[in-house]
Amino acid sequence: MGQKRDYYDVMGVARDADARTIKAAYRKLAMQFHPDKNPGDASAEERFKEAAEAYEVLQDEDKRRLYDRGGFDALRGGGFNGFNGDIGDIFSQFGDIFAEFFGGGGGPRGPRPTVGADLRYDLEISLEEALSGVTRAIDVPRTASCKSCRGTGAKEGELLTCPQCQGRGQVVSGRGGFMIATTCRGCMGRGQVAKARCETCGGQGRTEDKKRLEIRIPPGVHTGVRLRVQGEGDAGDLGGPPGDLYVFLTVGAHEFYHRDAEGADLHCELAVGFATACLGGSAKIPKLGGGEISVDVDAGTQPGDTRRLAGQGMPRIRGGGSGDIVVHFTVRVPDKLNDEQRRAVEALGRVLPAEAEVSGPRRGKKKKGASGIFGKLRDAFESE
Repeated sequence: MGQKRDYYDVMGVARDADARTIKAAYRKLAMQFHPDKNPGDASAEERFKEAAEAYEVLQDEDKRRLYDRGGFDALRGGGFNGFNGDIGDIFSQFGDIFAEFFGGGGGPRGPRPTVGADLRYDLEISLEEALSGVTRAIDVPRTASCKSCRGTGAKEGELLTCPQCQGRGQVVSGRGGFMIATTCRGCMGRGQVAKARCETCGGQGRTEDKKRLEIRIPPGVHTGVRLRVQGEGDAGDLGGPPGDLYVFLTVGAHEFYHRDAEGADLHCELAVGFATACLGGSAKIPKLGGGEISVDVDAGTQPGDTRRLAGQGMPRIRGGGSGDIVVHFTVRVPDKLNDEQRRAVEALGRVLPAEAEVSGPRRGKKKKGASGIFGKLRDAFESE
């Protein structure tokens, strides 16, 4: 390339441009004329060198002040002669910037603490506990930051700048015009190394631990609900903050009630006697948490009929009251009859119309306290 061009013209910026503008302009030129993108192009390589030289001057306050006052002669008087050698010199000089532009990360990094891993804990509770809510104590195995080295992995916390990467965490090298930025193997990208390994944690910065936690489980939870306990996960690297603990809940099966996966309604099956189904009456079902609930049975109740007990179900986890208990009726027919019961059933068979034994539309329900043959039938079954 011939006579040197004005550095501001090379960068395409005004003479009063700030450092951020100059850096952005250099990034654009470096991307455009980088040897990796222009293999074998001598003109692009010269432009690449020209931009690097201009940036070297304009990003340095002292050199820029000399250049603004006296031009190239002032710079030569100050000992700067530009980049006239191998292109690898540019990669060496601006390794941090090229790592930032083309490989991530630049400048001295130093140790960078990282957040610890999240943990999962599976916990099963009973339906009764889900109804009212409960506090459960759990023991969580995890890692904790080493107290001896404060999580650094170094004896007494003494760290040194990594000699391989000079604290950058990356090694930048140029090979045949190509720039390669790789994670430093000496410090694994941390930028610092231990002067001596911590004897307590073996240089890991963390130790095995188990912590007992009190977990508050709100009313109305269902299987699949996930509770987050902030800051109770594994310890972070290099003394970084711990992750979180996630408690996954399973509500165990109940001997009498069942519910939809995320529903607030409780379902149960209630078997009533043949006489009660015909004549009506009442029955008892267990109440979650203790006690019983009375259920009215209408006369003429059929298998599969339901009765809804409003507000007797599970609390809604997001508020809004409670669900219902849905009672599903079945009719229990006795498999053994004494003589009196048999005579009552035979009498019933003689007085009922034949179509009563055929499935069809329900014509109405008999009321509780019916007399005649229905009353005798009820009395006979109740005396069983």
